[in-house]
Amino acid sequence: MSIALIAITDSSYTSAKRLQRLLSESEVIDVRGKGRLRSWVDEHFHEYEGLVFFMAQGIVYRVIASHITSKYEDPAVVVVDDACRYAIAALSGHEGGANTLAWKVASLLNAEPVITTASDTRKSFVLGIGCRKGVSVQEIITAVDEGLERVGIDRSEVRICASAWLKSDERGLIEGCERMDLPILFLPEDRLKHFTGAQTLSDAAQRRFGIEGVAEPCALLTGKNARLVLPRIVVGKVTIAIVKEELA
Repeated sequence: MSIALIAITDSSYTSAKRLQRLLSESEVIDVRGKGRLRSWVDEHFHEYEGLVFFMAQGIVYRVIASHITSKYEDPAVVVVDDACRYAIAALSGHEGGANTLAWKVASLLNAEPVITTASDTRKSFVLGIGCRKGVSVQEIITAVDEGLERVGIDRSEVRICASAWLKSDERGLIEGCERMDLPILFLPEDRLKHFTGAQTLSDAAQRRFGIEGVAEPCALLTGKNARLVLPRIVVGKVTIAIVKEELA
């Protein structure tokens, strides 16, 4: 996926460069200077599969408005605020891939993803995943499906998967979630080290990383007003926990 990271200030340029180092097939577009943003968008809007704008959302909508055609043809557009607190899926959310891109950008920048498409906001389950190094794609898929079967839910009801920062380069985990069409978020070390409240503690995680575990804490921290419906289970090399978000 070809992705343009568009920056209009010195601070946003620094953030864009940081993301470029973490996000494959991305390039930084430096549009610092009066008029350069609109000129670049006018010329290049449809040349990329994804556009990540590091600026206010209002600015983005003003410069892209005349170029919007349909959700099946427009690029995925994500907006990141200047402080990198939020990654907002702003255009072509589901069909165009902006929701998935927002999750990925949020995970890499330790930001909060903002997804507003109805088909995604009505999902209410979050799945926490831990795994051993070198886990295979199939082992991830098998473990996820077993966890979902125990709770009696389908993959389509899962809003997001979550794991720990130390698994952010685990290819089997990442590709397994991609194959199941489930976005995955990696929580930073400081959030997990300050978390208490897991129902099932992991001796290995406590001993090696100073955290209560991976699957349960990640699910509970990621879910909104979350209730544990599947305490941590071990399936081969994988640990799974599931929470339900109480949104009403």
